Amino acid sequence: MLEELPNFDKPFLPILDKAFRDHADRVCLTFEDESYTYREVGEQSAQVANRLISLGFEPGMKGAIYSLNAARSFIVTLGLLRAGGTWIPVNPRNSAKDNIAVLNQFGADAIFYQRDFKAPVETFVGSAGGAMAMACLDGIDGDIPDIHSWTGDASTESPVVEVTPDHLVCIPLTGGTTGLPKGVMLSNRNFNALEFGTRHMNDGRIPTILCAAPMTHVGGRMAVCGLSSGTRFVILEQVDPQLILRTIEQEKITDFFLPPTGIYSLLDQPNIHDTDLSSLHSVSYGSAPISIPRLREALQVIGPVMRGGFGQTECPMFIARKQPEEHFVNQDITSDIVSDEKLRSVGRETALSIIGIVDDDGNPVPTGERGEIAVKGPMVSEGYYQSPDETAKIRVNGWHLTGDIGFLDEEGYLYVVDRKKDMIITGGFNVYSTEVEQSLMKQAGVKLATVIGVPDEKWGETVAAFIVKEEGSTLSEDDVIVQAKADLGGVKAPKQVIFVDDVPRTPVGKIDKKALRAEKWADAGRTI
Repeated sequence: MLEELPNFDKPFLPILDKAFRDHADRVCLTFEDESYTYREVGEQSAQVANRLISLGFEPGMKGAIYSLNAARSFIVTLGLLRAGGTWIPVNPRNSAKDNIAVLNQFGADAIFYQRDFKAPVETFVGSAGGAMAMACLDGIDGDIPDIHSWTGDASTESPVVEVTPDHLVCIPLTGGTTGLPKGVMLSNRNFNALEFGTRHMNDGRIPTILCAAPMTHVGGRMAVCGLSSGTRFVILEQVDPQLILRTIEQEKITDFFLPPTGIYSLLDQPNIHDTDLSSLHSVSYGSAPISIPRLREALQVIGPVMRGGFGQTECPMFIARKQPEEHFVNQDITSDIVSDEKLRSVGRETALSIIGIVDDDGNPVPTGERGEIAVKGPMVSEGYYQSPDETAKIRVNGWHLTGDIGFLDEEGYLYVVDRKKDMIITGGFNVYSTEVEQSLMKQAGVKLATVIGVPDEKWGETVAAFIVKEEGSTLSEDDVIVQAKADLGGVKAPKQVIFVDDVPRTPVGKIDKKALRAEKWADAGRTI
């Protein structure tokens, strides 16, 4: 869309300073029995920044936050940013071994952590030969001071630091589950655009947002960019469906984000119909394809508040958006829900984006034709950290290539068919696993379905489905395959059905197809 946009080529920090001034007396953070106003968050984060600066911390240096969701962790993150630092978010749900590798790969001049993660932090600091600054976020840890004694009497005044538009605010990691992840460079320019997009989406509202998904991921970036709106953030340590329902009711939550698996968990709570959800304005879903039957259920049970979207670490949050009313015929929430086909769309261009569908040479393809989803816009990251060759692979003809396969319809709605690398090629035919999964999820008795390609001597690879059955279901492998053939045809229908109690998941709750593939391809001597 790319309407007339402001200039994003400027430092992001003045936006934070203005938020702390403009909303000084509003509550900013709520966590367990703690509550902080914008003034308190501004002063405490300024103390962290000024303490870092007094130790010689300079703009461009990196700081790591190794913590579960917590108000104090978020305040320290803001302090790191206000010192001109680059935030390295460490996902505590990853293994200690993986996180040590991440810290060694990207480095950290300062590190702030919760005591439960002392061991991997000590291992990293020992291998790095020390750190300029270290503090424990939830109490004194031996010789390591707690965050309050570490900041001491540092000034509460806003620090003055000079950064450039391409200065890195954050280096989030791509969601790899094997090997070393890539770091994505998100700059001041990117964060200015994300803040604009967030404010544009709020449309003058002052939301109360529930932060339950890990703030090391998109939830944390959403929170940083939502401060300018005067948002109140209610932080939960982790996703707990019962706690989420209680919190929505007690705190009058207006907005929150969960991946589809989190939405399903909420819908499965026996007391969801007895919970007052009337405060909700939008429930955002994304980061993975959502089951269409379960989306219909959410629209009926949670209400006409579901908000779809499409983004990725390399281009956060605002590639496409699907507003709550777009789930209904004529965009009227009192009318019927749109067709299943329309529900599969992730939305249309945002104020920040232009979406294209391109072929392997980066040239646009006709409307309705499948190709790689590409995007232009100011939220497109600066590339991969210290990996110019990898960056070059995702930038063609001025487009950022998402690595996802999709198409645009005549109304400009985007449909994500699959990850390009997850495409199954069987007997020379392309099969998009998401299309198969959506078909399987419509079958009675199927609670969850995920599809991968498995090695096959004749066809190269064939379609295999891992299915979690509904309780009491008597579905057989033949039942599933026969129904899938009727719906999809013989090529796309699974040739194998494996019934499982659950599927492996990544630390942020996504289905881990790499783990499924690793098991099935272990003895094949090849990976495609």
